[in-house]
Amino acid sequence: MHLHLLSAFDGLSFAVAVFAAWTALDLFQHVRAHQGGARLAWLATAGVAMGGGIWSMHFIAMLGFDPGAPVRYAPALTVVSFVLAAAGSSFAFLIAAGRSDRSRMILAGLVMGTGICAMHYVGMAALRTSASLSYTPGLVVVSAAIALIASIAALFAVKQDRSAPWRLAAALILALAVAGMHHTAMAALTVTQTTAADDPLGAPPLILAIGVAAVTILILLLPLAASMMGQRDKLISIIDAGGVGYWELTLPAQTLWLSGRARKYLGLARGELFAARDLARKLKPEDLIRRTETLERALKGEGDYAAEYQLRDSGRWLQVQGRLIRSRSGRPMKLAGVITDVTDRHQAFAALATSEHRQRLLINELNHRVKNTMATIQSIAALTARRSTSIEDFMRLFEARLIALSDTHNLLTANGWERARLRDLVLQEFRPYAEDRLRMQGPDVTLEAEQALSMGLILHELVTNAAKYGALSRPQEAAGCVDVIWTPADDEDRITLDWIESGGPAVAPPTRSGFGSRLIDTSVRGTLRGSASMDYAEGRLHCRLIFRPGGAPMA
Repeated sequence: MHLHLLSAFDGLSFAVAVFAAWTALDLFQHVRAHQGGARLAWLATAGVAMGGGIWSMHFIAMLGFDPGAPVRYAPALTVVSFVLAAAGSSFAFLIAAGRSDRSRMILAGLVMGTGICAMHYVGMAALRTSASLSYTPGLVVVSAAIALIASIAALFAVKQDRSAPWRLAAALILALAVAGMHHTAMAALTVTQTTAADDPLGAPPLILAIGVAAVTILILLLPLAASMMGQRDKLISIIDAGGVGYWELTLPAQTLWLSGRARKYLGLARGELFAARDLARKLKPEDLIRRTETLERALKGEGDYAAEYQLRDSGRWLQVQGRLIRSRSGRPMKLAGVITDVTDRHQAFAALATSEHRQRLLINELNHRVKNTMATIQSIAALTARRSTSIEDFMRLFEARLIALSDTHNLLTANGWERARLRDLVLQEFRPYAEDRLRMQGPDVTLEAEQALSMGLILHELVTNAAKYGALSRPQEAAGCVDVIWTPADDEDRITLDWIESGGPAVAPPTRSGFGSRLIDTSVRGTLRGSASMDYAEGRLHCRLIFRPGGAPMA
C-alpha cells in the first residue's frame, strides 16, 4: 500500500526545517566574511546547523510513520545519514561562498540537493521493520528534482541579498525543498505487509526521538554560540583597529591566546606556536623576575596585571595590561587584557632627555663663550684706553676693533659656531682695499671658534697697522701690497703664516710695545698655541705666526 502521512509530526518537522535553514543561512554570512581557519570554523558550524536541521526534520516526520508493524532504526546508517546531510551542506556552502557567478551557485545547489536526497534514502535504508518497502521510480526522480531545484533557488535567493526578508525567503525555500522532497519520497514508498512476526533489530523510535531532540537543541544553541563568537570577533576587530592587541590566559592550564595584532607586536609568524612560557625568550633577563611577580599578584587577585617590557630581539617596547576574570562562583577563569606598542613614547622620552642634555650643554657653552667674549672686549677696552690720547681716539679705535670681532662672529655663526676658514678671515679684513693689494696663497685651513676669534683680531691689527704706517698707507696710484702666505710646518701639525708688506714707506721697529704687538703675542701663545715674531729688515714688516689649528699646546 502507498502511505500519505500528514500529522502533527509533519508540522513540527517543517518548523524545525525552517528554523534550521534560517540559522544555517545566518551563519553562512559569517563564512563569507572570514578567511583561513576562522572561515572553515564558520563553514563547519553552518554545515552542521543545515545538515542537522535536514536530519531532524526527516526523523521527526518519521516518528509519525506507522507501517503496521514494529519499527527500529540501524544506528550506523542513521549516523551516516546525518554525516551525509552535514557534509553535503558544508560543501555546498563552501562552493557558494566563493566568487558570485551562476555556475558556482548551480553547482552548490546541486551538491546541497544531493545531500538532502542522500540523507533521506540512507535514513530510510536505516529503517528496520517486518513490512516490505519498495519505491515508485517516477516519484523518486520527482523527489530528487524537488530537492535539487529548491536548493538552487534558495542559494540564489540568499546570494541575491543579505537582508532579513531575503534570508527568510531562502529559509522557506530550503525548508520546502526538504519537506517537499521528503513527502514526495514517502509518497513513492509502498509498504507490503508480511507474515513475519519477529521484532526487527535496531534502535527503537524512543531512542531516535532522544537523538532528534539532542540535534534540535544543538541547532538552537548554535545561533547563541555564533552570536557570542561574532560579538567577540567584532570586539577584537574594534580593539585591533585602535592599534591594540588582545590576549587571554586561560586558567588553570595557563593556555595563552593572542590576537593577530598581539602576535605582530611579539614578532610571531603566522601559525607559529607560542605558549605563555615562551614569553621568557622574548624578554630581557632583568624583566623576567618582575614579570613573574606581577603575574603571581594578578592571578591571586591582588591587583591588575600592568607592566612594560622591551623585547630582546626587536627592541620594541610593549605595555601589557590585564585583569583576572572570575566565574559567578568566584573561581578564576582567565586573565585577559591588551598589548600596546609604546615604542614611540619611549623614543620620545629618550629624545627629550637627549634634547635637554644638549640644551644644557649649549647653555653652558653659551655662558662660556659670552664670558670669553666679555673678557676679550674688556681687554680690548683697557688696552685701547691705555694707548689713546683722547676720547675720540678711543672711540674710533675701540669701535673698529669691536667691528672686527663682530665680523669674525658672523663668520662663525654662518658655520654653526664651530669653525671658520683662515682664507675667509683674511678676505674679510681686506674688504675695504682693492684686490691687487692682497696676494694670498695657502692650503685650506680651518680654525676652531676661539682660535678664529683670536686670528680675526690679529689680522685686524696687522691690517690697521699697514693702513697707518705700512704698505696700505699710500694712495692707490702708489699702492703697496701685502703677501699673506701660509704653509704646513715641518711636523705638518703646525701652520706657518707669513705676513710680508712691500711697496710701502720704510718702517722701523717700534720703540715701545703697543696694543697690536701685545694682542698678537698674547693671542698666538694662548688660543693659537704657537709663537709670533716681527722682522723689520729692509724697512718692511715681516710677521711670522706659527700655530697649531685645534691642536695641543706646543712643546
